[in-house]
Amino acid sequence: MLMFDQDPTDPAFGQNPYPVYAGARQQAPLHYWPHYRMVAAFDFATVNSVLRDRRFGRQVPPELAETPPAHLKAFYAVEAHSMLELEPPAHTRLRTQVLRAFTTRRVSALQPEIEALCDELIAAFPGGPFDLITTYCTAIPVRIIARLLGVPEGMAPQLLDWSHAMVAMYQANRTRAMEDAANRAAQAFSAFILDYVETRRAHPADDLITHLIAAETDGERLSTSELITTCILLLNAGHEATVHMIGNAVKTLLEHQADPALLSPERVAGTVEELTRFDPPLHMFTRYVYEKVTLHGHTFQRGDQIALLLGAANRDPAEWDAPDTFSPTRPAKTHTSFGAGLHFCVGAPLARLELQIALAKLFSQCPTLRLTETPIYANTYHFHGLEQLEVTL
Repeated sequence: MLMFDQDPTDPAFGQNPYPVYAGARQQAPLHYWPHYRMVAAFDFATVNSVLRDRRFGRQVPPELAETPPAHLKAFYAVEAHSMLELEPPAHTRLRTQVLRAFTTRRVSALQPEIEALCDELIAAFPGGPFDLITTYCTAIPVRIIARLLGVPEGMAPQLLDWSHAMVAMYQANRTRAMEDAANRAAQAFSAFILDYVETRRAHPADDLITHLIAAETDGERLSTSELITTCILLLNAGHEATVHMIGNAVKTLLEHQADPALLSPERVAGTVEELTRFDPPLHMFTRYVYEKVTLHGHTFQRGDQIALLLGAANRDPAEWDAPDTFSPTRPAKTHTSFGAGLHFCVGAPLARLELQIALAKLFSQCPTLRLTETPIYANTYHFHGLEQLEVTL
């Protein structure tokens, strides 16, 4: 098997990984990535099929499970109940209950709130150059998910700090200091959510925490630990990827001097799908192998892992004509930015709604918005989002 000898912490790779992906994909659909000590898939067909194949999953096979190190006990106590890391039947029960609380009606009802929040943030833009990531892209998802859960918006900075610390565990350049910070964040975050769960049990409200408490599947409700983990997962996943996606989308639209009509009510949904395909916020998702299986001549054994490179799959010329071209009028096709199969992103409808509203509001109210500096991506692979996006009106 060919070797993908790419350091994921290389700043040049972080700024633009797509040519590197293309070079590897042209050679073969699978490469061994020594940095992660696993095989990586680069083409759309393989990535999409493995995401949907029940012979692969997120949960570590029981015989390979290890006791977490003491300094990460709190972090892995949260992860142990995450539907993102579980398979059926536990995953089915958790996801079903979350979907009963996280309904299409509840998400759609947020539209006026998202619109009002965008208006508020845009009205507060400074007169000179400013960073759109901190003033706009970050504020929208975290404040909306806080409202949805029913926790104070004033807690947003603290929620962001906890979330950033925990999500850093998935970066390629993880250090012991980052692990210690993640564990402290998990402890504090869990204690905070537990307090709100107990409050909502005593005093129900029309928020997601209350609905998660009430949701049942076959007579079973979420345990307190499952409630805590689910709330943390929804907040971490509900803002982290969406922040990156809004920033990446604005960058793409500005660099391509896109026609504002692309964000009209009739066209914005298609434009958002192309933006999400073109520069997604998450570039790698892994799976464990549950039984012996052969792909492209390589035989995987139970317990092996495979890295599914979403960013590479979305630029596969076998699936899209001129995939490295931003083409918002191209016919919509399935991409991998929200995953696929059993673990398809439960928050995808909310993310799409936030993107459509945030972009339409920004470009309609700020028609002269332009870049003042070259956008810089954070060196946080396997995430792919901007560190800053300096603009002016």
